[in-house]
Amino acid sequence: MSDTTAVTAGTTTTARRDASPERAGGRAHSIIVRPWVDPVVDDDGFDARSRYVETFWLGVLGPTATWLLRRLIAGLEQSPAGYDLDLDTTARAMGLSFTSGRSSPFSKALERCVMFGLAHPIDGGLAVRRRIPPVSFRHLRRMPDDLQAAHAGWLQPAHDVDEFGRAHRLATAMLDLGDEPSVIEHRLVALGVGDAVAAEVADNVYRLDTDR
Repeated sequence: MSDTTAVTAGTTTTARRDASPERAGGRAHSIIVRPWVDPVVDDDGFDARSRYVETFWLGVLGPTATWLLRRLIAGLEQSPAGYDLDLDTTARAMGLSFTSGRSSPFSKALERCVMFGLAHPIDGGLAVRRRIPPVSFRHLRRMPDDLQAAHAGWLQPAHDVDEFGRAHRLATAMLDLGDEPSVIEHRLVALGVGDAVAAEVADNVYRLDTDR
């Protein structure tokens, strides 16, 4: 078993590659999921359902691990202090089979969340980030040139006050009409709002909604 160092949002954490259910908690069919409290990433990170994660993290983390991470974080939104995760039920809900050990796709997805610094083992389970940091440079430089260029523009602050105000009004109207916060960013982009503005406005609306 080896260690890997993941650099995230200016902080360095050492995470174990082995996040199989036995290592994660010693229980064959369930683990405890707790929030990973990181003030820097909690304030400045991205929602796991955001277009940023779909565009830049998906190719790094892999589709199965990305969907699993979303489910883990959704569980923390329902139970902020943490919860018990039934591994077999979760795997089957994702169209996977669960077997103990490291060889199953579900166990590998758990390991990848740890490997890339989005979760870390704790006694009885995993601590999971509630927000996702920007991809590190070492992952970014392996992406196609067009994605690298898109990433540079994505992280630039939104300075267009008129566009920001228009996007905020649209997002607020969507939320008032019952749209889920997770789809607002996609709909803003479909209406012609720029990536960076749509991401920031959707995130602001999401935070306001959770504070209600």
